[in-house]
Amino acid sequence: MSCGAALFNLRLAIRVAGFQPLTWLMPGSEAKPHLLAIVHTPEFGPPSPTELELYANIATRRTNREPYSERRLPPWVLADLRIAASREGANLVPLEGQASADLLDYVAMAGDELAGDPGYLAELRAWTTRGTRADGLPSGVLGPPPAGDPAVIRDFGTHTARPAERFERHPQIAVLTTGGDRPADWLRAGQALQRVLLLASAHGVSASFLNQPLDLRDMRHRTDPHHRLGHAQMIIRLGYGPPVPRAPRRPPAELGTGRV
Repeated sequence: MSCGAALFNLRLAIRVAGFQPLTWLMPGSEAKPHLLAIVHTPEFGPPSPTELELYANIATRRTNREPYSERRLPPWVLADLRIAASREGANLVPLEGQASADLLDYVAMAGDELAGDPGYLAELRAWTTRGTRADGLPSGVLGPPPAGDPAVIRDFGTHTARPAERFERHPQIAVLTTGGDRPADWLRAGQALQRVLLLASAHGVSASFLNQPLDLRDMRHRTDPHHRLGHAQMIIRLGYGPPVPRAPRRPPAELGTGRV
């Protein structure tokens, strides 16, 4: 899904440069079995105002794990986000009432179970604890533990002595789904997720992720039963949060490009 999000950014950059990208997912061959996508730029065409707006938000979008206000997203904003997901072959399914409460219970139970898994916690610490990782990239704790229920973020296994904060009583939850659950579907989900996140940023909407149930599912090598709305690929918390700083990222000069 991360590769899918990067692919969407690439497509968007190509549009802003004045070209029309044509994309093939999972082209695969014996010579290049790990190639995820090919993008050609055969046609010229100016970007739309929406594409320019989405592109501008690549640099400003933040994952916001802080408490949000109780303000609800307007229906037209949710509709825009759902359309954004559908344009990339995915569904964004907002949850309300008991469905949202049940999912938050699953998040809490999965979080408790994962908190007892030493391997899982070690991997989280390697990516998220304060200080410098082995690869030289600084990292930080990615959010304070909430006070009371529901637990809307994870503490990443750090158990640091940070002050607890009160999160919104009724988090706004949406689930990103795809019709299938194969690598090509994960790429589509990543592109849909990035389009949704960039559009949310343009609307002033904050987002974070509650993927503990999906982490637990994947660790156990389970597959989901096919729901009428598809396979869950991402659980997203939406709302209106305070400004947050950019997370540490590896400098572009350190990102190598392999031959294709």
